[in-house]
Amino acid sequence: MIEQELLLLGLLREGPKHGYDIKSKIKQILSLFAGVDLKSIYYPLRILKERGLVVKKIVKPGKRPERIVYALTSKGQARFEELLSKSLLSLKRPQFSLDLSLYFLRYMKPAIACRRLQARLHMLNKISRGLEKMAQGPSKDKTISLNRILEHNLKLLKAESRFLDGLIQTMR
Repeated sequence: MIEQELLLLGLLREGPKHGYDIKSKIKQILSLFAGVDLKSIYYPLRILKERGLVVKKIVKPGKRPERIVYALTSKGQARFEELLSKSLLSLKRPQFSLDLSLYFLRYMKPAIACRRLQARLHMLNKISRGLEKMAQGPSKDKTISLNRILEHNLKLLKAESRFLDGLIQTMR
């Protein structure tokens, strides 16, 4: 829940939002990079509200229908800052599905393993090209934060690609 809490509090740190805005922002940008999958945001928001970290208000903008808007409390802002600091200092190792496969790779015929690894390398290269295109695209929707995330993910993808290239060469 720590990542979810950081994500939700961080989005509300940008300003008050209604549920659809939060879900859209997660879907459009953050889920691509953060690896956070929230099936429902309303249960975690309810927990944050119960803990006094967010408030829920009903607003009626102009002639539009009433909407429920969530906003950060001062306690929520303090918790966000605490989580952000902890997150930056966390050295929790990311888990990659590749690691488990590498452990058991010896049980696969080398020719098949090489083909599978080459297919993975092809997918990584395709993702890298997409991220590079996104990084070079118009900057109207990109923030400094998004550029940093793009750069970080590109470097991770390139590091794995170099590793796979070397592994494939040693297996041939």
